[in-house]
Amino acid sequence: MVAATGVFRCANGPDMTLGEATRVRPEARTGAARELLDASVMVRASLAVNPATPPETNAVLAADADDRVRALLARKLGSLVPALSAGGQERLRQQTFDTLTALAADATVRVRAAIAEAVADLPEAPRAIILRLAHDAETLVCEPVIRFSPLLTTDDLVALVAAAPSSGTGVAVARRAALDVAVSDAIAAGGTDDAVLALLMNRSAQIREATLDALVERSIEHPDWHDPLIRRPALSEKSAKTLSRIVADHMVELLAARSDLDPALAAELRKRVSAQMQRTPEAVKPRPQTGKPTEADLLAAAREGDARKAAGLLAAAAAVPLPAVRRAATLRSAKGLVSLAWKAGFTMQAGCALQVLLAGLAPGSVLKPGPCNSFPMSVQEMSWQVEFLSGKDR
Repeated sequence: MVAATGVFRCANGPDMTLGEATRVRPEARTGAARELLDASVMVRASLAVNPATPPETNAVLAADADDRVRALLARKLGSLVPALSAGGQERLRQQTFDTLTALAADATVRVRAAIAEAVADLPEAPRAIILRLAHDAETLVCEPVIRFSPLLTTDDLVALVAAAPSSGTGVAVARRAALDVAVSDAIAAGGTDDAVLALLMNRSAQIREATLDALVERSIEHPDWHDPLIRRPALSEKSAKTLSRIVADHMVELLAARSDLDPALAAELRKRVSAQMQRTPEAVKPRPQTGKPTEADLLAAAREGDARKAAGLLAAAAAVPLPAVRRAATLRSAKGLVSLAWKAGFTMQAGCALQVLLAGLAPGSVLKPGPCNSFPMSVQEMSWQVEFLSGKDR
């Protein structure tokens, strides 16, 4: 910002006089390294975000001592990539790509993440940089590229599942739109349990019937797979019968409601549900809810370490599908779980407890409350998180 006094001010850095800004101009090519070393962080930041800054100066800024400057530069250069694909700019493009390549190897996560965010969905992005970011050991860096880059091939995605450079690599691949059967097979065969769950929740993923049958068999040990399996677009009769034997009674009812089941099997399942209800003594039949669960209910479940109960209470209180809560837990999304707590009308005390219980975050790593125990995110961002987890972004 430019104040009336002619001074640039920044809460996180020193002031910058207009005289200093004039001395280190974007168009200055000679002596750039010496001048930048002498300049304040605000001067360097202004050059980092300025599209007119020459490539020689950008190269100097890529080694700046302040990671905020390098992150600003990374974001700017990533945004310039589409324009550089036009003819007649080969030298400028190569200089920009060389600087981006250096930044993609930066030791600071925020710098690499800034590039990933800027180039994730660009078909003009350098493939070498996309591959480097996709294989990054930090989920914050690799996830946007893995999920959205059009440059990643089937072979690339299969290799990522096999290598699993970060704990979130397999989940990111599984969440990618329109996965083909080869990638789905790789996740089913070698992915983590969380990656398989994400694959089953991805309705656009193509999964071979034999692969899905095998996952249904494995789901005996993974009850959290049952709900997304029942909701898969296509189920073989074999899988439907297997699920009918292992899922909870209320899920049998969901299974029976599928329109693609063999009529005889659907009738048998409905008969089982009816018989179960008749066998259940009146005293232990589920009673209708008299009101949504309270925060005290959820915190009691958290103290008992009952993640399944807490997830159900949160889904009911926030009026979202249970898979939305499971999705937040699978992704270890602190922002997602805090947003669901907000949607449920709970406080950040519940938000913190949910991060530890459902996402498995260490107490020191949880998203902390804002001032006066307020939520640390805007209403708009929390609303978006809830919609995203509920599948409304798809």
